[in-house]
Amino acid sequence: MKANVNTLPRWEIDQLFKLGQRRPGLLEHAVHRLVQEDQEIRWSVIVGAYQDGQINLGKAAELLGSTELELRDRFIELGIPLRVGSADLAEARAEVKAIRSWFAKTAVEDRA
Repeated sequence: MKANVNTLPRWEIDQLFKLGQRRPGLLEHAVHRLVQEDQEIRWSVIVGAYQDGQINLGKAAELLGSTELELRDRFIELGIPLRVGSADLAEARAEVKAIRSWFAKTAVEDRA
């Protein structure tokens, strides 16, 4: 039976926050398990992280067991704004490095 968050007593929420301060590993384990086992929560957490700029579309797709193109189409259908392009210089450099590596690998395979 799923608990409705609106029916949780405030003290339970407060105690979960305190538990996170006292025993962070225990709370992290519980939250990780919840996210892994509940698909609706998993979707919401991952999409929220994407929308907040904590992860990119590729990482969101990987975590959701989808391809980037499939997730992009789903976001468009749902009206979730897409973030395109690099978030910062470090991310842009990492993307360039990945592309160069891919091209180098492809060139070697083509010669074989």
